[in-house]
Amino acid sequence: MTTLTTIDLNWTGRPCSIAAVLIGSEGASVLIDPGPASTMETLRSGLRDRGQDFQTLDALLLTHVHLDHAGATGALVRENPNLKVYVHEFGLVHMIDPSRLLASAGRLYGGDLQMLYGECMPVPESNLKQLHGGERIRVGEAELDVFYTPGHASHHVTYWDRVSRTAFVGDTAGIRVQGDAFLLPATPPPDIDIETWNHSLDTIASWGPERLFLTHFGFTENPADHIRLYKERLAEWSALTRKLLASGMGGEGFCGRDCRGNQIHAANGRGRPLHFQWRVAALVAGIDALCAEKGSATQVKRTRTRGIRIRKRIRRWLIGLLQQLRNHANL
Repeated sequence: MTTLTTIDLNWTGRPCSIAAVLIGSEGASVLIDPGPASTMETLRSGLRDRGQDFQTLDALLLTHVHLDHAGATGALVRENPNLKVYVHEFGLVHMIDPSRLLASAGRLYGGDLQMLYGECMPVPESNLKQLHGGERIRVGEAELDVFYTPGHASHHVTYWDRVSRTAFVGDTAGIRVQGDAFLLPATPPPDIDIETWNHSLDTIASWGPERLFLTHFGFTENPADHIRLYKERLAEWSALTRKLLASGMGGEGFCGRDCRGNQIHAANGRGRPLHFQWRVAALVAGIDALCAEKGSATQVKRTRTRGIRIRKRIRRWLIGLLQQLRNHANL
């Protein structure tokens, strides 16, 4: 018998933000996406409640190497040196040496990085199992097929359980809390690719899954409708990006310092809870990544006066977006 168990990591004290999945079968146990190092103790407690601990785990299966999915990996391997860590070939180098990954995240989160994600430790190369897509991983009597599903990130894979007809999609299918209707694109910099992303979504849909599992957050029971809606959301964001570029809001003129934590305070008013700042920073950075993909250095060069005017428009837009998120996503 194979069991699939959601462990809520209660990231920054918020339920239904980041989930790990514990898969057990015939005495074997693996985790899909252990989450950030900042939630290690919550993960430890969640495993203990299910009769497990870090030493009883056989492997970690990473959908991709972003800190909210894989940041705890190095710390887990320190506690259990026998852990196998499955990761796509393009993410493997960041597990061995996370310095570039941390530098990229630091540009977005600034001084909040350590508090949000904890310490991201390197993983010994001997623990890493390189994936390309096309592999099959056995967990007891269960088997998970590995598919390369880039778009959200170039190092993203999806794990497919043919028996339960469940696809563990990481961030490929966006952000949607189990049971809620609101669906939010997950578009972080630097390497999103909308055309490739749509192809990955089509690949997942072609399997005819009965359930998707989203790291943010939980199971969705109507995959065909979810994927259709998510493709629409990505198209809407792409259209918004083109509109922003046409109006002069692109590249550094759109984001720049406004992505940083102190500027997010200025956009939303002092005293907003940190998860609001993080959501807005990620949203702004995601649109900025799309702008950078479609724009050019000449297009994004702005005068000082125009830059001030653009920032005022951004602040008004962010405030409206925050209100929408509060109303529809219960953030």
